[in-house]
Amino acid sequence: MKLFIAGLDTETNTFSPIRTGHHAFVEGQIAHGDATTRPLNCCSSQLFVWRNAARDRGWNVVESLCAVAEPGGTTTRSVYEDFRGEILRDLKAAMPVDGVLLALHGACVAEGYDDVEGDLLAHVRALVGPDIPIGAELDLHCHLTDRMVENATMIAAYMEYPHTDIEERAGHLFELMVKVLAGEIHPVMALFDCRMIGTFRPHQQPLRGLVDRMKAQQGRDGILSVSFGHGFPWGDVADVGAKMLVVADRDANKAHQVAAAFGREIFALREALEPHHLSIDDALDRAMAIEGGPVVLADVSDNAGGGAPGDSTFIIRRVIERGIRGVASCLYWDPIAVRLCQAAGEGATLPLRIGGKIGAASGEPIDLNVTVRRIASGVTQRFGVVPLPIGDAAWVSADGIDLVINSVRTQTFHPECMTALGLDPATRKIVIVKSSNHFRAGFEPIARDILYVAAPGALQPNFRDLAYTKLQQPYWPKVAEPFAELAL
Repeated sequence: MKLFIAGLDTETNTFSPIRTGHHAFVEGQIAHGDATTRPLNCCSSQLFVWRNAARDRGWNVVESLCAVAEPGGTTTRSVYEDFRGEILRDLKAAMPVDGVLLALHGACVAEGYDDVEGDLLAHVRALVGPDIPIGAELDLHCHLTDRMVENATMIAAYMEYPHTDIEERAGHLFELMVKVLAGEIHPVMALFDCRMIGTFRPHQQPLRGLVDRMKAQQGRDGILSVSFGHGFPWGDVADVGAKMLVVADRDANKAHQVAAAFGREIFALREALEPHHLSIDDALDRAMAIEGGPVVLADVSDNAGGGAPGDSTFIIRRVIERGIRGVASCLYWDPIAVRLCQAAGEGATLPLRIGGKIGAASGEPIDLNVTVRRIASGVTQRFGVVPLPIGDAAWVSADGIDLVINSVRTQTFHPECMTALGLDPATRKIVIVKSSNHFRAGFEPIARDILYVAAPGALQPNFRDLAYTKLQQPYWPKVAEPFAELAL
């Protein structure tokens, strides 16, 4: 058997001012067939699982491009087309192949391509023909599209958020590929549009129980795989929104029935699944009223993992205005401030302008007289089992407030981005992290409580009023009963 593997992973916030070009992928990773020999990331770890599993079976593996970029704005046309061309050239050179596995995101938008993954799968399908199985693993924040389903043999998305099951789902997809190649199964897929736009938290009930039942359904009664695609709300594309995907063995009707059953159950729980966010002052009031600490405040509106700049100052400015002390916050994407700290050196005291540099969604910069506590390079923080870099970093403090500023735009995943600099967040009253939910895996063990804050920013969770121009269907919460409206 010969297996072809490749990866292309970035998430596109079409409302973000940060264009995703070649440098964004260079800063993430561009590997030309050797990603599995380098330090792993959330995309290449899937290729690593597939390569090792295939080799264990004595298969030949051809590894192509693996390109990863931090989520941002629209990807430039030339960058996507160059990546697509490289994957297709490598695939053509490797043919004949017995199977193809692709590690994708599912919510990538490039200039001229609202459905990058669907376009790539269509080109791969055209090259290998109708009979070669193609599998794709997607982030659960994907836009599941008909074009993806039409051109892939099977698709599986992560089921957990935080994404602690990336490698597990890669193994699940590989086992389906094994059975397809052995002639044991013939996958067929069905999509159900839940007519919902939002963010969903599988670690909380009632979604936790529903996801567990989805997992239990896999491998039973002809159902091969179940994926709840949460969707990525900040993508202005026709297919934005939550959808259910079911892969069945030969039985398209069963796939549709199971997808519809789970999808309608998700919709019936819509009010219970809607996440609760606090205003800045309400969150600070509650945090101060909680005995002990730390209380973790999630700045969901400035999550670089959703394409936001990662340099907004709205929450920390309010902390300063209210005179709150014992506060630590990270990560602030500010290479200029990092450079100034490096020049001053550890122990130096200097006036420093921090954040507020990218645009209106970042707020105004804050000016502080800071002491540089620690400067470091090569710091990483864990995302699942994968160590991700934060670039050059500095820990600065000013009047009871500690900030970590860094040079590589990324969200806060783990306390390691602070402890590596000598800052222990467990000793602070309040810890403010720029992340939507991935931080939970690392911070939950030290948190007295966790509060989600809807501050101003590029990723505000106001799904009723997002300025979509391409979505044609009614959706909740903008429309109370979107299925009823569709029937009119």
